Amino acid sequence: MILYNVTVAIDKKVETEWIAWMKQIHIPEVMETNQFEEYKFFKVLNTEDTEASSYSVQYFATEMTNLQMYMAAFAPELQQKALLKFPNQIAAFRTLLQSV
Repeated sequence: MILYNVTVAIDKKVETEWIAWMKQIHIPEVMETNQFEEYKFFKVLNTEDTEASSYSVQYFATEMTNLQMYMAAFAPELQQKALLKFPNQIAAFRTLLQSV
């Protein structure tokens, strides 16, 4: 199992709108690529940033080839949509993990 973790810091001024967009639009679009089996969406609780909240979205793929396909065929467009929807209001970093 491969875990593709996206950690996002979101400006608190648009946090509620961003959460709704993630649940209603972005995450469903990611899942519609059929490269992931499931996902989980968490709020990071141990942050001291007073202007931003942090969230972790975890997407689970069966094989590395699924993630490679996602990164090549789908990720650039989906990431661009997020940046256009919330300009200068989000910062994301991505981590790949493999179950052992």
